[in-house]
Amino acid sequence: MLPDEGLLNYILDRSHGCRHITLIDPGKQSSEEATRRAITAINSGSRMIFVGGSTDTPDEVVHKTCKTIQEALELQIFAASQDPTSDEEMWRVPVILFPGGAHALSPAADGITFMMLMNSQIRRFLIGEQLHGAPYLDKFGVEALPTGYLVFSPGGKVGEVGEAELIETNQTELVNSYALTAKMFGFKILYLEAGSGASTQVDPKCIESARKVDELCLIVGGGIRSREQAAKAANAGANWIVTGTLTEDASNMEELGRRIAEVVAGTQSSS
Repeated sequence: MLPDEGLLNYILDRSHGCRHITLIDPGKQSSEEATRRAITAINSGSRMIFVGGSTDTPDEVVHKTCKTIQEALELQIFAASQDPTSDEEMWRVPVILFPGGAHALSPAADGITFMMLMNSQIRRFLIGEQLHGAPYLDKFGVEALPTGYLVFSPGGKVGEVGEAELIETNQTELVNSYALTAKMFGFKILYLEAGSGASTQVDPKCIESARKVDELCLIVGGGIRSREQAAKAANAGANWIVTGTLTEDASNMEELGRRIAEVVAGTQSSS
């Protein structure tokens, strides 16, 4: 659901401090279950929903998930508009594609992280998937968010599939060079990724090194499971923190909401 100020302005706005993104993998649950998770996440403080993750999820599954979430958000906005005590703006949360490739697109999304996997060693993730997807995104009218994407050790599945030359904890100067390169390419966003379900998060010193390029919006994900880990990333300079694996094994919506609220509290500790 597009916010009033426009999608990119909403994402780049730093006046709210560090904010939280819930990543939902459409290949791991039904669209109805994904929607319940999205609504619970927003209720718990998430300010953006990413849809994506699996490399082999077909576009019809991605589209159904995006469409079902958007319909639920419209209902929430309508209900809030009828209640003077409710915050209608709370539900104007964008639904963004976080695709594993050009096969996982949907016209129901508000935008897409249009990414270059900058430390990939193969052409496919530097420009190949983007070439395949661009005509469809143009046809759909889905807003492309120009994003540099860096995978850090341990890297997980994305590092393996993307054949990434993983960035190690001590390579802070290299991180700064990548950030400068992203800025010079015209990227607005730099996504620092440790990998889904990673055993360790992106080192705060690496985040600080990227943060020196102040023009970039930093999204940080992978390995963040606790309030303390979220606070570390936020205090190092992250503008957005992504969690996905953290919530996938929640036994019910109450537990899901509690976990997200804890991480949200960590992101806001730097504000």
